[in-house]
Amino acid sequence: MNPLPMPAQEFAPGLLIQHITPPLSLSAFKAIAFDMDSTLISIECIDEIADAVGKKAEVAAITEAAMRGEITDFKDRLSRRVALLKGVPAEALQEVYDQRLKINPGAPELINAAKAAGLHTLLVSGGFTFFADRVRDRLGMHEAHSNTLEIEGGLLTGQVLGDIVDGEAKKQHLLRLCARLGCDPKQSIAVGDGANDLLMMGVSGLSVAYHAKPKVREQAMVTINEGGLDRVLELMA
Repeated sequence: MNPLPMPAQEFAPGLLIQHITPPLSLSAFKAIAFDMDSTLISIECIDEIADAVGKKAEVAAITEAAMRGEITDFKDRLSRRVALLKGVPAEALQEVYDQRLKINPGAPELINAAKAAGLHTLLVSGGFTFFADRVRDRLGMHEAHSNTLEIEGGLLTGQVLGDIVDGEAKKQHLLRLCARLGCDPKQSIAVGDGANDLLMMGVSGLSVAYHAKPKVREQAMVTINEGGLDRVLELMA
């Protein structure tokens, strides 16, 4: 019989750990990868764009099921959600960015600490370049990879250009970054909240679930249920 998995331990209120022994050294890592929606930022951008055309509930239901891992074909689900955005004015993207998008607590502090310790900072998102590139610049991150919404005549076409960034692509972006840096993937940290973050979290040396879905909390080495992203720093020497 396989032994039952050890439950995660509460390191501090709202901060759980498993399979690691703090204190850790931040400078022992060479890269840190972040999901964007509901991780670095407070919203799911696609839900907020859909709100502009009265389809938020329809799109949000697909988003939620996908994040819980009930829908495993992320590419198919993203394509379906984006198709619902056909005809949305491109200005709606700027409106969402200006009026609804908030950086999550502790994100600047964690990113600044990581950069100060010599880590390369990566944003990798199943969301959209319009937001990801702005968030990258706002937080002073090194690079971002996400999906490009097609716009024609000032309107969204309901299509994504190029290859869709899904869970496998997130993992590959992290692996390629580690190869470029000449480090082992176990010298990377991966931070996320949803099912499509699990593959990149699985190849990293330190996986962090931030206010995450149950499936992600089960597998992550660090789970932040209360407070900001900078709670990761409580585990560092």
